[in-house]
Amino acid sequence: MLDWEGMYQAEQTGWDRGQASPALAQWLASEHLADKSQRILIPGCGRGYEVIALAKLGFNVTAIDIAPSAIAALNQGLAEAGVYATTICGDIFTYDAQHKFDVVYEQTCLCAIRPDEREAYAQKLSEWLKFSGKLLFSMMQTGVQGGPPYHCELMDMRTLFDNTRWQWANQPPFVIPRGKQSERFELGFVLQHLGSK
Repeated sequence: MLDWEGMYQAEQTGWDRGQASPALAQWLASEHLADKSQRILIPGCGRGYEVIALAKLGFNVTAIDIAPSAIAALNQGLAEAGVYATTICGDIFTYDAQHKFDVVYEQTCLCAIRPDEREAYAQKLSEWLKFSGKLLFSMMQTGVQGGPPYHCELMDMRTLFDNTRWQWANQPPFVIPRGKQSERFELGFVLQHLGSK
């Protein structure tokens, strides 16, 4: 596993936009985040700009990241905004939720972990979500080998999130830009959870 905390300490955080992803506005404009009573989990939340924005809107948000510096920055941001979210400094692979979630906001956590860890991560996503819960999925497109971030090939994702546990929304994805200086982008998909294997 990468030394994510060391990268935060060294300010080597090129993935950090400094603000919420443009995907958040898309999700908020959709029916998928229409109900403020939904419980939302954001794994690999980083400094948690989306966490703060959702908490400001009244959502019940839980955020987890392995880097103490990221969680400290998130907690400071929540305090400054005068809002609350549950924050957890820990490993996504060992996090067992006490209650299942209505939504998992997958803000490029998958592309940050090694490809050989994807099956275990997909299993955790299934465990965290309620039956018929939604996975709001930002699928990283790098077009190159190696990482992180690791390229998320669509056919690989269709295999990882197969139809025994997941139903892909019958609508095209939307494009999430990474900024003018980057050729990378993300594709926004919605998957509905059909249950655990």
